[in-house]
Amino acid sequence: MTSTETTATQRDLSEQAARLRLAVNRMARRLRQEASTDLGPASIAALATIERSGPLTPSELARIEGIQRPTATRILGRLTEDGLVTRTSDPSDGRSAIVQISGDGRKALSRLRKRKTAYLAKKMRALPDDDVATLARAAEILEQVLEEGRS
Repeated sequence: MTSTETTATQRDLSEQAARLRLAVNRMARRLRQEASTDLGPASIAALATIERSGPLTPSELARIEGIQRPTATRILGRLTEDGLVTRTSDPSDGRSAIVQISGDGRKALSRLRKRKTAYLAKKMRALPDDDVATLARAAEILEQVLEEGRS
């Protein structure tokens, strides 16, 4: 492959990556809109992290979510106020707390996920079988890419 061909291939790949990024972001935004909740994306992400990895300290949540501790504290305050997480004193550090998802928090996440899934399933039902298979394969590939990013 010549340097001109390599440059053209890299440009094509960059353009494809940009289109994919835009499509993924637009789909994520549409799914958030379909969930129709008062919770913002950061609160939903934090709640899902607490469900998956909890119980956690606010510092652990901040580290996992890639946010500052004061931001995590504000989010946790709102989630606690809404009854979606519970706080208990950290037995190893009385100045800190341990948070875990509440029953209402699990129900809220379940509702959000069901609404988003129903919206996406409705859109997919209107597609030809080949396109649905392509989307299934794309999901597998994206999962692999994301998993590789964790290691």
